[in-house]
Amino acid sequence: MPSDSANALHKDRISKVLKRVALGLLVLLVMFLVIRGYQSEQGPPLHRWHTWSADEMSVDEIDRASFADYLTREAAIFHDMKLNVTDQLSDDEKTALNRFNAQSPVYPARFDTDWNRSYILEPEGKAKGAVVLLHGLTDSPYSMRYLAQAYQQKGFVAVVPRLPGHGTAPGSLTKVDWQMWMAATRLAVREATRLAGSNVPLHLVGYSNGGALAVKYSLDTLQNNALRKPQQLVLLSPMIGVTAYARFAGLAGWPAIIPGFAKAAWLSIIPEYNPFKYNSFPVRAARQSWLLTQAMQDQLLHVIRGGSMPAFPPVLTFQSVLDSTVSTRAVVNAFYRYLPDNGSELVMFDVNQAANLRALFRPALYSAVNNLLPPAPRRYASTVITNASPTTYQTVARITAADQTQEIVRSMHEAWPQDTYSLSHIAVPFPLSDSLYGREPTEKNRYGISFGTISLRGETASLIVGLDTLMRNTSNPFFDYMMLQIKGRIDCSSQSNLPACIKGL
Repeated sequence: MPSDSANALHKDRISKVLKRVALGLLVLLVMFLVIRGYQSEQGPPLHRWHTWSADEMSVDEIDRASFADYLTREAAIFHDMKLNVTDQLSDDEKTALNRFNAQSPVYPARFDTDWNRSYILEPEGKAKGAVVLLHGLTDSPYSMRYLAQAYQQKGFVAVVPRLPGHGTAPGSLTKVDWQMWMAATRLAVREATRLAGSNVPLHLVGYSNGGALAVKYSLDTLQNNALRKPQQLVLLSPMIGVTAYARFAGLAGWPAIIPGFAKAAWLSIIPEYNPFKYNSFPVRAARQSWLLTQAMQDQLLHVIRGGSMPAFPPVLTFQSVLDSTVSTRAVVNAFYRYLPDNGSELVMFDVNQAANLRALFRPALYSAVNNLLPPAPRRYASTVITNASPTTYQTVARITAADQTQEIVRSMHEAWPQDTYSLSHIAVPFPLSDSLYGREPTEKNRYGISFGTISLRGETASLIVGLDTLMRNTSNPFFDYMMLQIKGRIDCSSQSNLPACIKGL
């Protein structure tokens, strides 16, 4: 047996190794913070729209408030922003494409409708249902307008809340957390129920971060009978999982606590030329999105272990196979794999297999759908929108029903635009005709700029924004098909056998 002195020597060696490792990690952390702080200070300066933040309601205040109370606070927030941001701009900040400049063509308050604010659409006559529509991170209620109008036309009351921290100035996202977004979701459901009644179907529609909120709320209802249960969910590019970097994004903001390094609290500082979406992105927003997805996934596993998952509502999801904002793989592996056999469907938009830039793309992109979807049969239906052949822009829908292995191929009216190689995270909610994001706007520059029509040629390193921002696809050539599928789900709401109706679509 080793002597006591040998044991002591061994422990001393281990202690020294651990101290060296700890010291090494500390040195690496300090180096990271120094480099991060230095790099952040090399970027553009912060403006008052980065340092001003809205006085949003707390979680407790939202849970006690009526929707009218929420709108009253919202109006006060926008008034305060005008006084402390718009009216305080310096001359050099009053640029033609600054959304906070009252003379700019992209100034939101100059439009007939400021889509940054919460709104409610009510149908003619008695409501047949209610829907709550939740926008994405850095986004605004603008992205939900087409779906809200479709629900209204089908006789539903549509409630579209501006989630805390959004629609005002990007600095507001430095002061909110995901629990506030959840409280706003509960408030919107209460208002939808008040307007339409509790004896009609309730749908939740979520885009991106709003998709995570819709799923989280639905899980909450399985554990809290006091919450109104949704009949169906519709998700667009849902934030089921985010990049690994978001998990550690909080570290990137640590240097901001040191005087003179305030810009470290921002992952990007970009001119605010979009009237209905922030361009600048704070560290806190990334961190909160990751915390939300983690809370949702932990709760999902808890619900599964508790045996309540069969009561989860049917879900219809639209997801681009290429998505640089959220994890497409997580939608399949961390969500759909756990859904019950209740009529859920996953619609995936493949890459444009006929794109004439094929030689420039990674080979794995062209088999991405096959690698993402598990082998059939599956408890959910799947539809893949893809080219009819690798050489034609015309598309087909490859449909595999739930619990089936046989694939059905249906021709579609839509075709890929020849200069488009995929959808994107931000393209899914917008038709080609949208004035702000569409490539074929019905009314160009209605909101001061039309992103979908921008096609630039020139030298590099000359623009104030990256070319990757301007080349990103911003509208959905399959929007009409998507809306047809959603309207079919709405029509099934009144049927006594909902799963059978959905499966028959």
